[in-house]
Amino acid sequence: MFEMLQPQPADAILALIQQFRDDPRPHKIDLGVGVYKDATGLTPILRAVRAAEARLLQTETTKTYTALAGDPAFLQAMAGLILGPAADAARVSALATPGGTGAYRQALDLVRLALPGARVWVSDPTWPNHLSILRHLGMAFAPYRYFDEATRGVDLDGMLADLAAAGPGDVVLLHGCCHNPTGANPTLADWAAIADVLAARGALPLIDLAYQGFGDGLEADAAPTRLIAQRLPEVLIAASCSKNFGIYRERTGVLLALSDPARREVTQANLATLNRLSYSFPPDHGARIVTTILTDPELRADWQTELDAIRLSMLDLRDRLARALRDRAGSDRFGFLAQHRGMFSRLGATPDQVRRLREDHAVYVVGDSRMNIAGLNAATVPVLARAIVEAGI
Repeated sequence: MFEMLQPQPADAILALIQQFRDDPRPHKIDLGVGVYKDATGLTPILRAVRAAEARLLQTETTKTYTALAGDPAFLQAMAGLILGPAADAARVSALATPGGTGAYRQALDLVRLALPGARVWVSDPTWPNHLSILRHLGMAFAPYRYFDEATRGVDLDGMLADLAAAGPGDVVLLHGCCHNPTGANPTLADWAAIADVLAARGALPLIDLAYQGFGDGLEADAAPTRLIAQRLPEVLIAASCSKNFGIYRERTGVLLALSDPARREVTQANLATLNRLSYSFPPDHGARIVTTILTDPELRADWQTELDAIRLSMLDLRDRLARALRDRAGSDRFGFLAQHRGMFSRLGATPDQVRRLREDHAVYVVGDSRMNIAGLNAATVPVLARAIVEAGI
């Protein structure tokens, strides 16, 4: 049987990681891998996470299964973090998942249960795994314009025009904040216009909220998702705890499904069934860390303080890089870097320019010129600025 298996396409980012590891040059800079790194190049364990884990070690009394949908306290805490205290709990069904990717996958499976022929609209560009999973599931999808290559901002007119072709039963995948891979984000007024189009067309929003707290703060980053939740009768939200809690390897995520209260019980039962069919019970250690932090006022305050410091450090790196490029290039054509939010920005470089960055300057970015701002520090910002200009970008 196994001789019938075909080779699978290599993951471009994983291949880039290996290229970086194999590069012997001591001055190499890794801006490819999509994880937060501090100034020393490490992905730190947050203070509140250490404290929560220490508490769990002393107080946890069992390792038995949680509920199929996950620990109710975790689901409630995450719904509050994402939707805010004013959210209507009667509309919310929730599911604990292995990371944000697991939440996205379960969201698509829920769509397939409800409407097997649903079409998914996806931003151009988007996180490559969004498309890979859609292809694996055999789901129909279509792109909508998103990134303006000239301004390096959001092509709102193109986006709205394309989404006007969506219809009832279609799903529109949206990045809640800190768009991956571009870093360009709609304004809150833009989000209101997007909500109007979705409501008029009867499309279902599926929001990927992977970076809450990495853009303009926890509340500001949640505002677009809350706006959509208030304006649309049905919404799916796939959220990750990997970035804002720094617990990447614990694989902690949540899927929220907002519906008419009369449909909540059936929706919740379908979510639980999806977990049962996929992996029975979701992982719990990361979820319990998150719950401990979000339900303890002191731990929560310390977590928010450290998360804000991480966010501000990335904004500082953006400002430093934009200034360094202005000084070296003699123009403001890289000013968009200071306007983007989150870990990523897309430079708009050609494949040849990306190759020159790697071969001539030992600077590693993804092939579409997405770079991870968090891979920089104060010392490497001027090095990158020189490389970008000398590569002809």
